[in-house]
Amino acid sequence: MNYTYIVKCSDGTYYTGWTNNLEKRIACHNAGKGAKYTKARLPVELAYYEAFESKQEAMKREWEIKQMTRREKMGLIR
Repeated sequence: MNYTYIVKCSDGTYYTGWTNNLEKRIACHNAGKGAKYTKARLPVELAYYEAFESKQEAMKREWEIKQMTRREKMGLIR
Protein backbone atom coordinates (compact mmCIF):
# COMPACT_ATOMS: atom_id res chain seq x y z
CA MET A 1 0.00 0.00 0.00
CA ASN A 2 0.90 3.62 -0.47
CA TYR A 3 -0.19 6.38 1.86
CA THR A 4 -0.76 10.10 1.76
CA TYR A 5 -0.48 11.55 5.24
CA ILE A 6 -0.66 14.73 7.26
CA VAL A 7 1.39 15.19 10.40
CA LYS A 8 0.90 17.92 12.95
CA CYS A 9 4.18 19.51 13.94
CA SER A 10 5.04 20.74 17.44
CA ASP A 11 4.48 24.36 16.35
CA GLY A 12 0.92 23.54 15.22
CA THR A 13 1.65 23.54 11.49
CA TYR A 14 0.83 20.67 9.14
CA TYR A 15 3.10 18.76 6.81
CA THR A 16 1.77 16.54 4.02
CA GLY A 17 3.69 13.73 2.37
CA TRP A 18 3.39 10.26 0.90
CA THR A 19 5.08 6.95 1.69
CA ASN A 20 4.79 3.21 1.25
CA ASN A 21 5.55 2.55 4.94
CA LEU A 22 3.61 4.90 7.18
CA GLU A 23 4.93 3.73 10.54
CA LYS A 24 8.56 3.90 9.38
CA ARG A 25 8.07 7.33 7.81
CA ILE A 26 6.60 8.88 10.96
CA ALA A 27 9.47 7.41 12.99
CA CYS A 28 11.89 8.85 10.43
CA HIS A 29 10.35 12.32 10.80
CA ASN A 30 10.61 12.13 14.59
CA ALA A 31 14.23 11.00 14.37
CA GLY A 32 15.00 14.22 12.47
CA LYS A 33 15.65 12.32 9.24
CA GLY A 34 12.36 13.10 7.50
CA ALA A 35 11.68 16.28 5.61
CA LYS A 36 13.68 19.45 6.13
CA TYR A 37 10.43 21.19 7.12
CA THR A 38 9.66 18.81 9.99
CA LYS A 39 13.25 18.58 11.25
CA ALA A 40 12.93 21.96 13.00
CA ARG A 41 9.39 21.25 14.24
CA LEU A 42 9.73 18.03 16.24
CA PRO A 43 8.02 16.03 17.46
CA VAL A 44 5.35 15.37 14.86
CA GLU A 45 2.23 13.28 15.27
CA LEU A 46 0.18 11.56 12.61
CA ALA A 47 -3.06 13.50 12.15
CA TYR A 48 -4.56 11.91 9.02
CA TYR A 49 -3.85 9.40 6.28
CA GLU A 50 -5.40 7.79 3.21
CA ALA A 51 -4.35 4.48 1.62
CA PHE A 52 -3.89 3.88 -2.11
CA GLU A 53 -2.95 0.95 -4.32
CA SER A 54 -0.44 2.90 -6.40
CA LYS A 55 2.36 5.39 -5.79
CA GLN A 56 0.87 7.65 -8.47
CA GLU A 57 -2.48 7.88 -6.66
CA ALA A 58 -0.77 8.72 -3.36
CA MET A 59 1.41 11.37 -5.00
CA LYS A 60 -1.59 12.90 -6.77
CA ARG A 61 -3.52 13.10 -3.49
CA GLU A 62 -0.49 14.64 -1.76
CA TRP A 63 -0.47 17.40 -4.38
CA GLU A 64 -4.23 17.95 -3.94
CA ILE A 65 -3.92 18.25 -0.17
CA LYS A 66 -0.96 20.62 -0.47
CA GLN A 67 -3.20 22.95 -2.51
CA MET A 68 -5.73 23.12 0.35
CA THR A 69 -5.94 25.92 2.87
CA ARG A 70 -5.19 25.23 6.52
CA ARG A 71 -8.92 25.35 7.27
CA GLU A 72 -9.64 22.75 4.58
CA LYS A 73 -6.90 20.49 5.97
CA MET A 74 -8.37 20.81 9.44
CA GLY A 75 -11.76 19.80 8.07
CA LEU A 76 -10.20 16.77 6.41
CA ILE A 77 -8.52 15.76 9.66
CA ARG A 78 -11.81 15.95 11.56
